[in-house]
Amino acid sequence: MIARAIFVGLLPVVAACGPVPVDQAERSCLRDAEMAERPRGSIAMGVGSGSGGTRGFGSVELEISSDYIRGRDPSDVFSRCVQRRSGQMPERALADQPGWRGTR
Repeated sequence: MIARAIFVGLLPVVAACGPVPVDQAERSCLRDAEMAERPRGSIAMGVGSGSGGTRGFGSVELEISSDYIRGRDPSDVFSRCVQRRSGQMPERALADQPGWRGTR
């Protein structure tokens, strides 16, 4: 009885690990391809004044993927990602994906 309850409780978790539809995998794998193409980053700077006088502040964020460091082709990264997530090859090449603005 307890084993059955555990199985029923874990069923939604295990089902969530299954393959997703190809179009959904293509949309989610675009980010992996973009990160393989180039790093992403942002810089924020500002000056504020408060009771203690004027203060400056800033931040820098940089995100680099291991695919970029290894020099992997974004199209290959995209195809492998789609296949891993959906169990199928992409229906459209990376260059034909809506939203792809690759430079390579």
